[in-house]
Amino acid sequence: VVGRQHLEDIKKSTDDKLSLIEAANDSAKVDYLIGPEINSNPCHISVARTHLTRNLGLYYPDIKDEVHAAFEELLDLKDNAWKSVPAVETVREIVCRTSNGVFVGLPLCRDHDWIDLNSRFAVDVATDANILNMFLVPLVSKKLPNTAAGIARAMKHLDPIVKKRLRCTGEREDDWSDKPNDILQWLIDEKQESSTGQLALRVLTVNFASIHSTTNTFTQALYNLAAYPQYVTVGPLREEVDTIIREHGWTKEVIALMRKVDSFLAETQRLEGVLTSCKRKAMKDLTLSDGTFVPKGTHLCVPTCVVHRDSAVYDNPDVFNPFRFSQLSDDEGASARRQMVGITQDYFPFGFGKHACPGRFLAGNELKTMLAYILMSYDVKFEDRVSRPTRIHWDLNVIADPTVRAMFRKRTCN
Repeated sequence: VVGRQHLEDIKKSTDDKLSLIEAANDSAKVDYLIGPEINSNPCHISVARTHLTRNLGLYYPDIKDEVHAAFEELLDLKDNAWKSVPAVETVREIVCRTSNGVFVGLPLCRDHDWIDLNSRFAVDVATDANILNMFLVPLVSKKLPNTAAGIARAMKHLDPIVKKRLRCTGEREDDWSDKPNDILQWLIDEKQESSTGQLALRVLTVNFASIHSTTNTFTQALYNLAAYPQYVTVGPLREEVDTIIREHGWTKEVIALMRKVDSFLAETQRLEGVLTSCKRKAMKDLTLSDGTFVPKGTHLCVPTCVVHRDSAVYDNPDVFNPFRFSQLSDDEGASARRQMVGITQDYFPFGFGKHACPGRFLAGNELKTMLAYILMSYDVKFEDRVSRPTRIHWDLNVIADPTVRAMFRKRTCN
């Protein structure tokens, strides 16, 4: 575990010295559980980094529509009655549907089996990886059914879609007016892989990397909404959303104007985000800028939670202040550095340097759209508690309590 002063060392280091991919592979056993091609040719990362951000304005209407539809269908509220739902499970399905609207498009993003397998896949990979870490990897990996079953299910769903798109790519490339605008199509257009099996592994990997982290962040934000109603029912969050949506409607540019909503989520990530970030594996002996010697094979990480709760950086760091970041942004002239997807040496839940999460702009827009929609449409409270549930520490993760039930009703408060 290295200090914040080593962030620049990590940022400047080349992959042949400090490798994110090899660190992730050691912990998640990606080569054995998903496939060695994921690491040997991580083309899905460059596709996500390039297309997810560039096309965000084009597919934002689909994000908004899926968020709205998912909330309405899953909550299915009647009159003004309160309804109790399992918080984590409900949020995960909404996130999975919304993300897959961008990953594979309609109608697959609403298919219950597709949503279920992608919700389970990350858990299956983590479970199987823990087993592999205790035994002889090559031998035991052939006996683990969970991850392989998920891959087979994904291939069954994607095979007819991939075949149709490959046919259209060959026959209608110049006049394909309704060409899909999603990650699956971007991967096909890269022309590096063309089989259903190869493309299924890429789509599963993108889901694995995004859904559970986004689900955890939003569930933690939902718990904050229920725990601190003074910021919602009589306060500035709802006022900001109402004013902006009434004047401009739902667009990517409008979501960017919601600085208090953004700050609420950034503060949630500051207090309830990952314990560590910037995980790397030393691929050779090296010496850090302060003279620290790091032997080959060593795993490095930076303790994000220590920096995010440092009183030298943040006033009253253990206190949830929902508008901390919007106030900092005001002080700096609406600085983008203080947005939830911004990265500084004081705030880096999405990583740091060139390997910072390439999907964070998609995640940020999903999270803000979901929060804004709740504020406009519903009242929220806990089913059987008043105070916020305590966070759960598991390995190097902070997890939203999965046993909590949240209650929703159609909005009654102005």
